[in-house]
Amino acid sequence: MSTQAHPMTEPARQAGMLRPALTIFVGLSVLTGLLYPGVVTGIARTVFPQQAAGSLIVQDGKTVGSALIGQPFSDPKYFWGRLSATAPMPYNAAASVGSNLGPTNPALTDAARARLDALRAADPGNTAPVPVDLVTASASGLDPHISPAAARYQASRVARLRGLPLAKVQALIAANTETPTLGILGEPGVNVLKLNLALDGAKVGG
Repeated sequence: MSTQAHPMTEPARQAGMLRPALTIFVGLSVLTGLLYPGVVTGIARTVFPQQAAGSLIVQDGKTVGSALIGQPFSDPKYFWGRLSATAPMPYNAAASVGSNLGPTNPALTDAARARLDALRAADPGNTAPVPVDLVTASASGLDPHISPAAARYQASRVARLRGLPLAKVQALIAANTETPTLGILGEPGVNVLKLNLALDGAKVGG
């Protein structure tokens, strides 16, 4: 007497489909969420320990910032960086964002004019054209660099207020100017935090 197999019930069929899906999900989660990041992080910390740690700048045993994130400077004795549109404070690394202001937006003009007025007030005798990167924000709001032209524009002010020879300040700018990657990728830039730290270490008359 022949017997006929009972058709698989719907719950059993769904359970049969769910099991391999969950297995794949868990496997990929472990692979891409734990193993891969762990391996990449381990390699990075071995091969590029400084960069993997955030490119932190340490002075006298204290962390003073990161070479990758700008800091606000408003004292005329220091070089000033680019404007930052992050909130609630400038250069907020947790809120990287550009201003998203279009060229016809009055707020963009107002921000540029306010920075321009501040630059002129800090150095009224400087009649040179102001480099555009000194009056505009970067796309990230965290850019730690300014152009060499922007640094040179501020050199006379910084030298005068610190009592340093202009040639000394210009030499510090040159020493802290980073060249394009591989000589062709990007533009030369001056890391403002590194330059200001070097400036603090410069001796009057030295």
